[in-house]
Amino acid sequence: MATWYLGKIRYQKEDEAGSLKTINEAYLVDAVSYTEAEARMFEIVASNTPDFQLTNLSKMKLSEVFFEESGSEIWYKAKVQYISFDEKTQKEKKTPHIMLINAENPKDTFEALTKHLGNLNDYQITDINITTILEVCPYIPENELLKKGNFRPVAEVLAEQEAVAEA
Repeated sequence: MATWYLGKIRYQKEDEAGSLKTINEAYLVDAVSYTEAEARMFEIVASNTPDFQLTNLSKMKLSEVFFEESGSEIWYKAKVQYISFDEKTQKEKKTPHIMLINAENPKDTFEALTKHLGNLNDYQITDINITTILEVCPYIPENELLKKGNFRPVAEVLAEQEAVAEA
């Protein structure tokens, strides 16, 4: 299960009138520790924002993060309550789960969640709220990066170059 960290940054930006404006932004990163989350935040943000401060870094308890192909940059936080029947007490038990999903509007969010969760009647979507999160950065292991890109181990490349040089 992923551990998500919400990082908030602050920086100064000059507007058209020449005055400085303080900008606050939020990013969500998947990491194994606060240290790694902080390092990933600096890696992600430093390329776009030259002089910034990491003002807050906290764990965000999420059951699931859904990436929709709609390409929307708006992230919604949804509260879903799973309903189960407790045999001992003979009562319904509602277990809350927080999920994050990108969509154009709350209606699209609801429809996408229903699609992902299925049409069973054992859950209720109780809240859908817009977030200030600009970007969600899941963890991608290095060996997965090698599979996705045109990357090869250095040893392979050197061996190939030696074989060409000898021929």
